[in-house]
Amino acid sequence: MSIQLTSAEIENFAQLLQDYNPGKTALTTLIDNNGQIEQSFDQLWTEKYGKQDFGSKSIWQSTLTVLRQELCGDEGIQNQVKEYSKNPTSAPLLTGLIVAVVGAAGLPIDPAIATVIVLYILKVGINIFCEYIKPDSV
Repeated sequence: MSIQLTSAEIENFAQLLQDYNPGKTALTTLIDNNGQIEQSFDQLWTEKYGKQDFGSKSIWQSTLTVLRQELCGDEGIQNQVKEYSKNPTSAPLLTGLIVAVVGAAGLPIDPAIATVIVLYILKVGINIFCEYIKPDSV
């Protein structure tokens, strides 16, 4: 399932993240990719870590699987998503959520990449992310 942010969503996030450099990098990449989240993730990953071959699995799906394991068992992260959802104009809540994902993942995730992941989670919703979106069987 391809998830895409609209121009209006990108513009709203750009206003919230105007003082957060990794967020600006992520949003510039999203604009370049017409709001396509997975393509933006892939581009940022390649820029940061180089082109890598993961066989038949995509790095996007593998990352989501690991993050699902880490984030969906963490009530603190889930509460942060819910708090931001109640107040979607709060830049501190959004940047705090991005920083929490970087710290909670247990992986060396670049903050710009984490920004794209957080925007994906916000787009689909934390409950759907944790319960209903499962990677395709390979």
